[in-house]
Amino acid sequence: MTALREEQDPGELRAAERELLLDIACGSIQYGVRNSEPLAVESEDYPIAIQKNGASFVTLTIASRLRGCIGTLEAYRPLVCDVAINAYHAGFDDPRFSPLQTQELAQLELHISVLNPATPLICSSESELIKNLRPGIDGVIIQDGSHRGTFLPSVWDSLPDAADFIGHLKLKAGMPSDYWSPTIQVFRYTCQSFARPFLEATSDRAG
Repeated sequence: MTALREEQDPGELRAAERELLLDIACGSIQYGVRNSEPLAVESEDYPIAIQKNGASFVTLTIASRLRGCIGTLEAYRPLVCDVAINAYHAGFDDPRFSPLQTQELAQLELHISVLNPATPLICSSESELIKNLRPGIDGVIIQDGSHRGTFLPSVWDSLPDAADFIGHLKLKAGMPSDYWSPTIQVFRYTCQSFARPFLEATSDRAG
């Protein structure tokens, strides 16, 4: 597995740009219910800030419980397109869940995380890694060979202890929780996160 490419910081999104991305995520899920594919988005129709290549995760919850989460770690397509595609896949293609049903939409909450570029954490041991983490701030990517996994910063809410955080992340990546190797690569990133109930998003679009 190659190291992550250097990427341009997307910059702080304005409130209106965040609302547009939430609208797009909602619209892509609505479109997916009817058409079994993501909403097609023309990036040039949107503000420059979300036309730029960006990496995002879209997380869906119902009653604060995970209902789907899909994202990209590297920015390789316009952010607005990335959100539309990831929203669809979070709703219908997350292998941990069955596809969303129409009757669930009223209970759904949309969460979008726009990732800032990841930077490497050079650590010679797991204890050194744990000391360098910033709980509540860092999203973390861990990889070794074909194994790779990430936790968004929001995962600190349920795993506040850094050792537990890393142990569970290694399990997610397909490694034993106590695994360590000189070839392990670790990256951290921050992100801009924002959320809205699905019904509020659909109401805004209708208005």
